[in-house]
Parts: sequence; structure tokens; C-alpha cells
Amino acid sequence: MAANFRISIHRNSDNLHLKLMGDFDGSSAWELLNMLNKSAGSVYRVIIHTGCLKHIDPFGRDTFQENLRHLKTDTVPILFTGENASQIAPEKSSCM
Repeated sequence: MAANFRISIHRNSDNLHLKLMGDFDGSSAWELLNMLNKSAGSVYRVIIHTGCLKHIDPFGRDTFQENLRHLKTDTVPILFTGENASQIAPEKSSCM
């Protein structure tokens, strides 16, 4: 994991907010995927905030996008927000 990567977690109502901070690499991608895998069944929607990411490594992005398809999050919408949303979100995902 990138030394400065962190995920800030906040719940309100049935939504899970994940604020990504620092550099996003392959290990960071796996940390986010594991967080989604653990939490997806207990929330209505997941909102991933990307505005505090400093650098997105192409390998980290590819790792996240490829493995997100294999998670059991089909019934939970994942919304990506922030200036880096389009870089991390898989195609056909909701970005704001």
C-alpha cells in the first residue's frame, strides 16, 4: 500500500461514504476492494470520494476496475465523486 494512502469511513443513514486520500496504487486498490466486500451487504449505497487522491497509479486503477467486477456488489450502487472519479470508476459507473 502507498505509504500515504488512507480511507476515511463515514456512515449516514444507509449510505457508506469512503473518502480516499493519498496515492492510489495496487495495494491501495486491494484495501478498497476488501472494504467494499465487507461493507456492501449492509448498506443501500456506497459513495467513494476521490477528490483527495494525489496520484493514481495505472496499475492500481486497473487492479481496482478488474476486480470490482468479481465482488458481490451488484445490488449495491457505487457512486464515485470528486475530480478523480472518472479515473478510478469503471466504465458505465455513476460519477459526479
